Amino acid sequence: MLRYFSFILVLCMFICSCNPEDDNGSGTSGDPSNLTIQVDVATDGSGEVVVSASADNTTRYEFYMGDGNPNEPFENTTGMHQYTYESIGTYKVEVRAYGSSGRFIKKEQQIAVVTGDPSTVGEGYTTPTSYPGMQLVWTDEFNGNTIDSNNWTFEVGDGCPHLCGWGNDELEYYRKENASVGGGFLTIEAREEFFGGRNYTSARMKTQEKQTFEYGRVDIRAKLPEGQGIWPALWMLGQNINSVSWPDCGEIDIMELVGSTDGDGNARVYGTLHWKASDGSKADEGENFKLNSGKFSDKFHVFSIIWNELNIRWFVDDELYFTMPITDEGMTEFHQPHFFIFNIAVGGTWPGSPNDATPFPQQMLVDYIRVFQDN
Repeated sequence: MLRYFSFILVLCMFICSCNPEDDNGSGTSGDPSNLTIQVDVATDGSGEVVVSASADNTTRYEFYMGDGNPNEPFENTTGMHQYTYESIGTYKVEVRAYGSSGRFIKKEQQIAVVTGDPSTVGEGYTTPTSYPGMQLVWTDEFNGNTIDSNNWTFEVGDGCPHLCGWGNDELEYYRKENASVGGGFLTIEAREEFFGGRNYTSARMKTQEKQTFEYGRVDIRAKLPEGQGIWPALWMLGQNINSVSWPDCGEIDIMELVGSTDGDGNARVYGTLHWKASDGSKADEGENFKLNSGKFSDKFHVFSIIWNELNIRWFVDDELYFTMPITDEGMTEFHQPHFFIFNIAVGGTWPGSPNDATPFPQQMLVDYIRVFQDN
């Protein structure tokens, strides 16, 4: 699945120090204009990136590589800058072109960088693209360099004012900018940064109104983050949530990990159902799976459910660890279409808050999601 990439950045944002009329620099004499940039990401896992910039009426360029390097900005007159990232992640590259007027124009774009030996960065368990008696009805393999808008939309903010902390006292502010596709993977990144009144940012993406399914086998191959207060999840909600609310819509948690400092949480995932019981109470039932050795951040694992009219079964790397019957008359939620949600929460009532030992940024890499249904 490893695929590295090179792309020419299109205009995403234009800013001038004194509000020019457009990106062609139609301001005062001596303004820069016509900025174009190209970013080439190394294909060998070295983390090397080369940025090439060109603009008219330019006296110098500034390069911001988006990883908090205290030596930024990097400045030159050639428009060429080479940089090496130390770790896998999603980074915002920004280039400013200055004119003799002292004004500048800028462009910026997120890139996904995958570091490490290309032969080992994607190591781990994998599953086939076909099963006897079933057909592949939907997949996202996260190739290319953009998130497919035909499949995914983003939830933005901290849930306020209606559901502050997303109902779990979470600490992050969700942003679209914290998710990207590159190197054959979707990367969702949680960062320790102040934004929107919160001390952390992350991403939460969903297939609501785009890709919904009732029954079938779901395989999601992912490499998880770790650490106290880190809460990645791959899960589903009933498509009718906007009309019946939660938990009446039903919730299928394919995988949740609650990171901890003792390492146990980083080796344990949970599969759970949430629904509204026939007596009107909130009901939930689940089980957990712990690795015999290592952590879920060490390599890729495949988190699966097999869902039919009788029950839902949970698997890690094809090992069954939980079966939940859904034939009770109070479990009609699980006989209707559901959509997918991928996110990393930071903090909350279950994992607690990050501490000084929690490293940032944190990434969840997803190699693929595949949905199979009976022929």
